[in-house]
Amino acid sequence: MIMFQTIGEFKEKGFTLIETMVAIVVFALTMGVITAFIISSYRNYGYTKDQSVAINEARKGIEIMVKEIRQARQGEDGSYSIEKADDKELIFYSDIDNDGKVERVRYFLGTVNSGNSSKECVSFSKGGSCSQTFSNFFTGTLKSAQVQVSVEGDFGASNEYAEVLADTRKLGDFCKSLCSDCAGSWQGTATFDVINEAADNSIQFLANASSQVDPSCNWQNPGHSMKAKFELSWTEELSGMGYEFKKGVIKPQDASPIYPEDQEEITSLSSYVRNAPPIFEYFDSNNDKIIDNPARLKDTKLIKLFLVINANPNRPPQDFELESFVELRNLKAIQ
Repeated sequence: MIMFQTIGEFKEKGFTLIETMVAIVVFALTMGVITAFIISSYRNYGYTKDQSVAINEARKGIEIMVKEIRQARQGEDGSYSIEKADDKELIFYSDIDNDGKVERVRYFLGTVNSGNSSKECVSFSKGGSCSQTFSNFFTGTLKSAQVQVSVEGDFGASNEYAEVLADTRKLGDFCKSLCSDCAGSWQGTATFDVINEAADNSIQFLANASSQVDPSCNWQNPGHSMKAKFELSWTEELSGMGYEFKKGVIKPQDASPIYPEDQEEITSLSSYVRNAPPIFEYFDSNNDKIIDNPARLKDTKLIKLFLVINANPNRPPQDFELESFVELRNLKAIQ
């Protein structure tokens, strides 16, 4: 017997419009879940890779630091082995490339920045004065500021000298002794802490010559009575750069054993350092921790290095910590 299906019966075997739409929605949701899983997997892989790279970079950095710090020694200009010993900045001298010449090496967190500026002034009158002002020289939070003052002029007698002030504070009398008339070079050099005067991002230095200082000198400026040089250096913390650990190297000049800070070559060691605690801690010969900063320069025999690494602190895993100790072998006592 031949059987026939009606058109209506045939249509009942297919999908209705609602069924089709439900199937599309289910398919879209399924694909969304799969896509989200794939994206999450790639992100997790990327973070894990970044964390692994960051840890390896930091580990290599600490190995290099240990080697270089261990060989710290006097600079070519006679500078003591350790120039600066802060919690997150260390400056020392070491022959890091084994070329027989000692480099100035600086390790620091990106938040710490050092700067310097030098200005001179001159007086052409008997017992005259001159001044220089530094302003807007830092952009972050000032952590330290020092000025090195030098003078030159008619300073051959005890009543021939220069009184120097920072804003209204007297820094001292220069060249009351041990200076020569019209020496043709800087004399009476001394360094002073001026962080209080520099805190407002402006500081004026004034040099007043005693009344017996005559305009009889010709070094660089013919007919002058006095010249003064002010070399301001400072350290500041910068926002937005708090996780980059860096290394700066200055090679000594061939002509003279000096280390021009404007020739410092800076490289980045890690972009993921999350230290709240100090990167550098300092210990004396009895393994007692040194808190006082000046004492760190003369008493340090052991340095602790500590880095906290995390490519993304908002995601697991937790911080990875690297720690090492290095003993300084070539230190000589500061007299």
